[in-house]
Amino acid sequence: MKSLKRTKGFWLSILLSLILFVVIQVMINGGTLNSFYENMLVSIGINIILAVSLHLIIGITGQFSIGHAGFLSVGAYVSAIITMKMGLPFPVAILVAGIVAALAGLIIGIPSLRLKGDYLAIATLGFGEIVRIFFLNMDYVNGASGMTVSHLTTWPWVFFSVLITILVIRNFTSSTHGRACISVREDETAADSMGINTTYYKVVAFAIGAFFAGVAGALYSHNYYIILPTNFGFLKSFDILIFVVLGGLGSLSGSVLAAILLTLVTTFLQDYPETRMIIYSLVLMVMMIYRPQGLMGTKEFTSIFKRKGGGHKHDNNQTIA
Repeated sequence: MKSLKRTKGFWLSILLSLILFVVIQVMINGGTLNSFYENMLVSIGINIILAVSLHLIIGITGQFSIGHAGFLSVGAYVSAIITMKMGLPFPVAILVAGIVAALAGLIIGIPSLRLKGDYLAIATLGFGEIVRIFFLNMDYVNGASGMTVSHLTTWPWVFFSVLITILVIRNFTSSTHGRACISVREDETAADSMGINTTYYKVVAFAIGAFFAGVAGALYSHNYYIILPTNFGFLKSFDILIFVVLGGLGSLSGSVLAAILLTLVTTFLQDYPETRMIIYSLVLMVMMIYRPQGLMGTKEFTSIFKRKGGGHKHDNNQTIA
């Protein structure tokens, strides 16, 4: 019965997502949503992919990584090279960008994920800066001048990329591999003593997160007409980290919600550059003071509906609460 309910819930979520996609696409085609709102939806989708991919690394596996912008830049530049230099189709660029970013995740992950806590954070931060400096001094992609990229990112590409990202990471988290990653987060020493290959699972989570960050990079680079190495500095990594922390460490729904809210705040305050960062910072400070566990804590949206359907029949008050 539980598996049947999960299957029904899964297909219901897919159906609602497709309905949302069709409604928004009709509004875009009809001109109800102009280019400003379409670009805002694309930015929200890209940030959701980045937040969910980092959620797997930090929220599920408990590895404090602040070099996610490095994987974003790898995906951005690799996809731009494939479309602009090689003339290959955009779908190929997205896939290859994800694969190359995943390989970069393996390269940095295998030696550095034996580190813990602050040491791992410093190592991943160094990786992100190395990648940025590499592209900054690479004449093939015009270095500091930036690389011109065609605008190929559209709402359908972003929507289905977001949908696939959420489904893959959600199913991975619910699998035995995901539970092993959670055990690493809760107590790595105990997990290791129970025979779980902690380094293996940390590297796997790192590679999967890096893959989807690379996909986000491909969408990011083809959403703008030029990409610059300065777009992928350590501050960009902190922006992605804020999505995960604000949403709630361990909550995929929280990462999605935080990415949506903060992207909306940033978008609507972009005309006020003097006050935008002040308001943005105040929102984060108030949130961390009054709800340090984040918007969702470790809960998901589905737990709300389970709670409504649970409880004991003889105690209506308890059920309502």
